[in-house]
Amino acid sequence: MENSMVSAIVENVEKVIIGKRKAVELVMVSLLSSGHVLIEDMPGVGKTSLISALAKSVDCTFKRIQFTPDIMPSDITGFSMYNQKNGDFEYHQGSVMSQFVLADEINRASPKTQSSLLEVMEENQVTVDSKVYKTPTPFIVFATQNPIEYLGTYQLPEAQLDRFFMKISLGYPDMEEELDILNRYKTSSPLESLKTVVSSDDIIKMQGEVPNIHMDKSISEYIVSISRATRENKLLSLGASPRASLCLYRAAQAYAYMNGRNYCLPDDVHELAVPVLSHRLTLSQEARLKKSTAESIIKEILTTIKLPVI
Repeated sequence: MENSMVSAIVENVEKVIIGKRKAVELVMVSLLSSGHVLIEDMPGVGKTSLISALAKSVDCTFKRIQFTPDIMPSDITGFSMYNQKNGDFEYHQGSVMSQFVLADEINRASPKTQSSLLEVMEENQVTVDSKVYKTPTPFIVFATQNPIEYLGTYQLPEAQLDRFFMKISLGYPDMEEELDILNRYKTSSPLESLKTVVSSDDIIKMQGEVPNIHMDKSISEYIVSISRATRENKLLSLGASPRASLCLYRAAQAYAYMNGRNYCLPDDVHELAVPVLSHRLTLSQEARLKKSTAESIIKEILTTIKLPVI
């Protein structure tokens, strides 16, 4: 039986995002794990709408940052300004000071601006003029990007990619789904009438319960085996880090929690390995020549490692 609050959020978001339940569930796994999400896909498939619908479903503060080549790091993190009345420097909050932050088209900003998110995504804080300012709780960054081949984009560095809990894509809808989209949007966007279904306190409560989900030792060993296999694969010049293993561990717990279980199954890990690990891997020159992808390599690794029996 699915968790009732999670189901309420998923069903609410699906009033706007049609036929993409798997993607919505993956976003929920990240939210329950306090993890940031990168959504990469073609323009116009609903990346921004998905996050906007989620933000309206949860009673949290929400800010959208439209990344452009001329946006500055101070626009994101904030800045100090001298107050002539009291003779002190005062901190003016940047757009990142919100519970939900949408970094829209993140790869259109310069590498310098992209790097301004490194600290806040890792430590939930920003440092301005040697002073530390904490973000509100819960704090999640949702970023969207178009494929790197598109004009006017900058590839995210490995350190930035590793901050994202998972990377997902939506893909094009099928015939029936696209017809449903035309029907639902023919007069107005369903996003406009979407209602809040859970509070920020509900999210914090669920995030606190996820780490209590039981993980058998054999499943932990299965996770580590997958990560180690990526480090030893000749098609990869950079494999999964221990942080990646920890993210996969927490994602499996969140997935079990979503499905109303207090224990993890090996299938939970198997289901989540690609979205959690693929963006953290760097292909070797041999892999590029063979036109292999990180996703296909992980799927191949999963076929070589036996699922544990519990």
